[in-house]
Amino acid sequence: MAGIFKAYDIRGTYPNELHESLAARIGAATVSVLSAKRIVIGRDMRQSGPSIRAALIDAVLASGCDVIDIGEVGTPTLYYAVANFEADGGIMITASHNPARYNGFKLCGKGAAPVSYDTGIADIERIVLSGAPLPVAEKRGHLEKRDVLADYHKFLLGLVPPIRPFHMVIDTGNGMMGAVLPPLLAQLPCQVTKLFFEVDGRFPNHEPNPLDPKNMRDLQAKVKEVKADVGIAFDGDGDRAMFVDERGELVPSDQVTALLAEPFLAREPGGTVLYDLRSSWVVRDEILRRGGKPIESRVGHSFIKRGMRETNAIFAGELSGHFYFRDAFFTDNAELAMLWVLAVLSRSDQSFGSVLRPLNRYFATGELNFVVQDKDAVLQKLQSAFPSADISWLDGITVRLPDWWCNVRPSNTEPVLRLNLEAKTRELRDEKRRVVEEIIGGHAASSQH
Repeated sequence: MAGIFKAYDIRGTYPNELHESLAARIGAATVSVLSAKRIVIGRDMRQSGPSIRAALIDAVLASGCDVIDIGEVGTPTLYYAVANFEADGGIMITASHNPARYNGFKLCGKGAAPVSYDTGIADIERIVLSGAPLPVAEKRGHLEKRDVLADYHKFLLGLVPPIRPFHMVIDTGNGMMGAVLPPLLAQLPCQVTKLFFEVDGRFPNHEPNPLDPKNMRDLQAKVKEVKADVGIAFDGDGDRAMFVDERGELVPSDQVTALLAEPFLAREPGGTVLYDLRSSWVVRDEILRRGGKPIESRVGHSFIKRGMRETNAIFAGELSGHFYFRDAFFTDNAELAMLWVLAVLSRSDQSFGSVLRPLNRYFATGELNFVVQDKDAVLQKLQSAFPSADISWLDGITVRLPDWWCNVRPSNTEPVLRLNLEAKTRELRDEKRRVVEEIIGGHAASSQH
């Protein structure tokens, strides 16, 4: 049971790791840890969602806490509702992009501030594992059901400049965005070819994880087939988006970060933009070129959100397809990322690929995973191997030299090291990749996110 309490959320297989009685305990513990009087609860489309929701809501109400139930929504809609209703927190019942057998909870506090293991999940775990009886308040909380989608979409559209007509292909992977997006799309002057919009928690076509290239193949093929301007894939709960250009080519998310930094820095000269430390040099280059302040962050949404709040950053992007907006309560919002990409493209008469081409000036490996037994020993070997390098230990080890850099991060959950490497030429990238892989040793592993 303890294994379901993760760095950023609570997640496990249903019903052996996560079930209704455990959901009730987690709900009551969340009320206690947040000292909550009113909590927003939403859920995604997973088949275990209705019974998990019922147990969770009952326990929260029994604790004396009011509940605003916003029904089946995406995670960004929950963040909006928590901030908009000035609630004490929110619980989103979702396992994000995980396979159908999983379910879980994403938690936030006031103002949609993230609750991570360090800022509340560990306390929730301690209460849940203590076995103490569930609290029963003298006065049971009040349950209110609210439909927030129309107001939420009005809020999003109010944040972006006008959008001109485009032909888009959108793949929601049978996830929550299949239900959430259509009313928003109806308000855009765009033609939309829809892929897998039928909400189905069994995910019959592919897993709703756009970070895995095999899950992007249908989108890429359809963009080319219908000659669309842009393709967009969403994950299961709608807080991540990944893009495809008009040729059906995958667009690296760090290039999207570099592209979107421009309008935010035009609006706020000298503003701060965060990006995860796996991102291409091009992100730093573009932020500096636009007069902004680039700040590297550890990988993970709770670190980026905390860093954004501490620096009042206007925007942030992560290689995994999370894009974060100060205007949206410093949270990740894939719908808003889609709207901003369309808004930026609307100011140009060039294709998506042409707009991105100047950003494609370095050569990266992408993330490569290696199974190793002694992760710490490998990191120390890397430090010793490059004595003239600038070394950072912000997240794993980052080795920086004038013409290339790499980051090697240990997985929190498995004996795996994750390598990202970039160089100024393709030949140098390939040469340094061989060198670093030899130091790491181990054997290649499939990517798991």
